[in-house]
This record gives sequence, C-alpha cells and structure tokens, in this order.
Amino acid sequence: MKQLFDPISMGSFKLTNRIVLAPMTRGRAGSERIPNDLMAEYYFQRASAGLLVTEATVISKQGIGWIGSPGIYNSEMIKGWQKVTKRLKPTGTPLFLQLWHCGRASHSDFHNGDAPVSASDVRLEGDGIHTPSGKKEYEKPRPLTVDEIKATIGDYRKASVNAKKAGFSGVEVHAANGYLVNQFLDSKTNLRDDQYGGSLENKFRFLKEVLEAVLEVWSPEQIGVRISPNGIFNDMGSNDFRETFLYVAEELNKLKLGYLHIMDGLAFGFHEKGEPMTLSEFRKVYKGIIMGNCGYTKESAEERITNGDTDLTAFGRPYITNPDLPERFKNDWPLNPYEDMSLWYTPGHEGYTDYRPYKQHETFE
Repeated sequence: MKQLFDPISMGSFKLTNRIVLAPMTRGRAGSERIPNDLMAEYYFQRASAGLLVTEATVISKQGIGWIGSPGIYNSEMIKGWQKVTKRLKPTGTPLFLQLWHCGRASHSDFHNGDAPVSASDVRLEGDGIHTPSGKKEYEKPRPLTVDEIKATIGDYRKASVNAKKAGFSGVEVHAANGYLVNQFLDSKTNLRDDQYGGSLENKFRFLKEVLEAVLEVWSPEQIGVRISPNGIFNDMGSNDFRETFLYVAEELNKLKLGYLHIMDGLAFGFHEKGEPMTLSEFRKVYKGIIMGNCGYTKESAEERITNGDTDLTAFGRPYITNPDLPERFKNDWPLNPYEDMSLWYTPGHEGYTDYRPYKQHETFE
C-alpha cells in the first residue's frame, strides 16, 4: 500500500517522498523579472519536498501578465535562476521550472500599449487585473496568427534551453488556470476555424507542438504538464470540458512524460455544467505518474495515494506559511495558519521567507 512518505521513482529521479511544492506566483522578481537571492532562500527552505516546481515563469515579453513574476528569456534571468538552482543542488531535491504565457490574462500596460494575445478575441470577464499603472479592466485580446503561433512555440523551446542552462532538473508546461495553452484547449476561448481550432485534435495541436519543441531539449521524464479540467479561474469553463480533457490526457499518455499535474481540488471552483472530473477518470486513460493538486490536506492526500488515484500531491497555500510542511505532516505538528494573504505578493521577505520552521518556533517560544 502506497503512503505519502514512500519514495517514488520518476524516470531517473528518485523522489524521497510524494509531497510536491506547488507552483505559486509570489511576485518577488522585481520589474526586471530577474530571480534573486531571496527567491533562492525561499525554495531552499522548502527543499524537504520530494519535488519542487517553481512559480510560473514567463517564456517571453509577450507572455507577461503579472507584476514581479520571473522570466526565463534572457541571459540575466538565466544567471538569476542559477542562484536558485545552485542553492538547491546540495539538497538533492529535483527542481522543475514552470513555463508560462499569460495570453489574454494580461493587459496592454504590460506590452507598451499592444493588446494581449490569445487563441481568439474573447475577452476575459473578471473584476480586473493589477498592472504597472494600477488596477484596470481586462481588454479584448488579439488572436495570434499561425506565424505568431509558430514563433510562440519557438519561445517555449528557447525557454526550455535557457532552463537547462540555468541548472533545472526539468520543466513543467503550464496548460491550466486560463492561461494561453488553456485558452487554446478550451472551446470557450478557442473559436478558431483553422488548424488550431474546431476539433479536439486541432484545439490540442498548440499544446502538442509546444511539447514537441520542449522534447527537443528535455527527455520525456524531465517534463510535466499542468491542466485544470474543472477550473473556472480566469473565466474559463466549457460544456465539453470532460470530453476535452479526457482527450488531452489520452494524447499526453502517449508521450511518456514525467508526470501529469491535475488541478482537481476545490480552490478555483468547479463548472456548473456537470459533475467535476475526478482523478479516477484520468487514471483510466493516463498510465504514468499523476500529481493531484488544489485544496488537499495531509489526510485527503494520503487517501488519494493509498487508493491509487494519484502518485504525488502538490501543496500550495499551506506550504507558503509552513516551509517545513513535510516534517509537520510526518510528525503531526500543528500548521501555521494560511488565511492571511496580505503579504503574499508584496516585495521583500515578509510573508515570504520569514515563516519559522516548527522546531525553531518551539525554541523561541
């Protein structure tokens, strides 16, 4: 019977446990989007996980849509990330870089007045976006041309090369939460009538070609993909979500990737158009390693691993305020609360690297 603290092999990687640091945007890279020593300390503090996945990292200037998020598209960014990977190397914990393009979840303030891009010109309906000039309403995006799609795929390849130069163990392609790849997969945002829209095969084509480009740089076991089949975050959600994401999982299964990262929990809401998809549905069509995520507790993670629905569990919010989360789980130590988000996205160490491990906390009390 598999347990949360059992080791697991992921290709040539030997993970010491089945706990994963979920990718979470934290906004500490500054206006130049260059990773720094503070970020290196943040990941180092959380290295007792079996696997670490970085915050979403933009592959190009066009992909930007968040204040202070890091990038991986120039030499200074590579050098910045090297500070992180060098700090992590002695721990032996694999570190994957999450590759990100915001697509329509952006604003012209990030792009010198140019409109954000997407699969189609479907505007994101929401309560606004924080830009360098303040909070603004979302704008109608501009559909990418086929030539621009090919160029963007090239950006994913270049970002993959840069990630290898930076010393990462692998990469995760962010195809979830309403960002660009998800915008091509979802029929709500993909109204195209060319080779990138219409049929399931065509809607999947962009992700497929992105992965083909990434596979030119990394071996399959060094690549993960994140999807959010039930998600309505960033104004997503289509009637055909179940058909779409079972097809996506079947196609990804053919690639023998390191893992499939599935946002199956409650934190981002569910479609109102049908029963939410479960990990057991995906287990029937995806035979590789499945990573569950979103709203898990120690108990629910152990249950899913024990019953075989998932192999790894990614933790987000509790890992922000508990850098020693695996140790707390293993020893049944109490968790620091994680409801106060007021300092989660602000510059500096407060709300980022100033959470004490339980043992240190015990010493100071």
